[in-house]
Amino acid sequence: MTTPSNLQFSSRISLVESSAIRELFKLLGKPGIISFAGGFPDSSLFDVQGIREATNAALSEDPSAALQYGATEGYGPLRHEIAQFMHQKGAEDVIPEHLIVTTGSQQALDLLGKVMISPGDKVIVESPTFLSAIQCFRLYGAELISAPVDANGVKTDELEQLIAQHKPKFVYLIPTFGNPSGALLSAERRIQVLAMAVKHKTLIVEDDPYGDLYFGESPPPSLLALTAKVPGSRELLVHCGSLSKILSPGLRVGWMIGPEQLLAKATMCKQFSDAHTSTFAQATAAQYLKSGRMPGTLTKVRAVYAQRAQTMGEALRITLGSAIEFTQPQGGLFIWAKLTGAFDKPADGNALAKRAIEKGVAFVPGTPFFCSHPDPATFRLSFATVAEDKILEGVNRLAQAL
Repeated sequence: MTTPSNLQFSSRISLVESSAIRELFKLLGKPGIISFAGGFPDSSLFDVQGIREATNAALSEDPSAALQYGATEGYGPLRHEIAQFMHQKGAEDVIPEHLIVTTGSQQALDLLGKVMISPGDKVIVESPTFLSAIQCFRLYGAELISAPVDANGVKTDELEQLIAQHKPKFVYLIPTFGNPSGALLSAERRIQVLAMAVKHKTLIVEDDPYGDLYFGESPPPSLLALTAKVPGSRELLVHCGSLSKILSPGLRVGWMIGPEQLLAKATMCKQFSDAHTSTFAQATAAQYLKSGRMPGTLTKVRAVYAQRAQTMGEALRITLGSAIEFTQPQGGLFIWAKLTGAFDKPADGNALAKRAIEKGVAFVPGTPFFCSHPDPATFRLSFATVAEDKILEGVNRLAQAL
């Protein structure tokens, strides 16, 4: 269908482009291709029986509530269960009134854009960071400022300099197993982030979809859980969580915890966009959390992802050797790698991605994950949805594409 020439689109739509990752999926129809491109969990690990039982319980216990319109802030029993879930992770003072339920944590980012960003406002993000966050904040006219990251997360000394210089509306971080970097913000740096929030009166947004997917020792407590140690920081923190990576993306259940005034504005904006997150999905999620099955589910998926991450890391080191650099992830879904240019090979992740598709393996080049000054040598590999034998074969194909 052709587009009529008289359609006048909003000026803001010109600020964003279609997701490079979504566009890449169009190239994955080749038979037999092995994909390290996706950023989603393995559907074979979903607790289908547990979700079925939770669905039946939702329809049995209170079918009218599960199938009717609901409060924009969220279904009461789910808000209670999320608060309890946060207690188990160290945020012991969270109560249901401190949070709203969102349609995935992606909606929480969109609501933040609507509530907080005016055209020209500055927002600091990690470099690299979640592609959809870049797109979302730009859609509302933000000027994005990049803060460098290493294996221990955002470099706090440089972050504080950027905050002092730019006075941003907020700072957006993924402290625990970030997408795409896989970086884990150290406990010391977490305290520093909260302290600089108080010092500079700057809002910090903590996006935490991967924090439960750790492979050995549990990671440091979330920024939310640590606010008790930094007086005044709780009023300057927004925490976004999700069940998408640990239970099911199809439920589209996330949440936002934050200052009362911000949540009130976000709730008002949510009324305009979807009225409320699906009450049926919320009731199912509430029953699942109430059932006590989540710890067992997490134990299972952690073990599987840990083994796949180990297999991929070892294969990359053996097969590609000094041609790439990466830090072995301690959790999450990704390995973030960089081409070194060894053996006179071009250090161009975009060019390698095209050659890799021809060899039957796919990954995501790193450049879209930077809001500025992209590093073309970088790329992201996901091990989550690929069996170990396919990981080995995929890495071999990747080596052939170099």
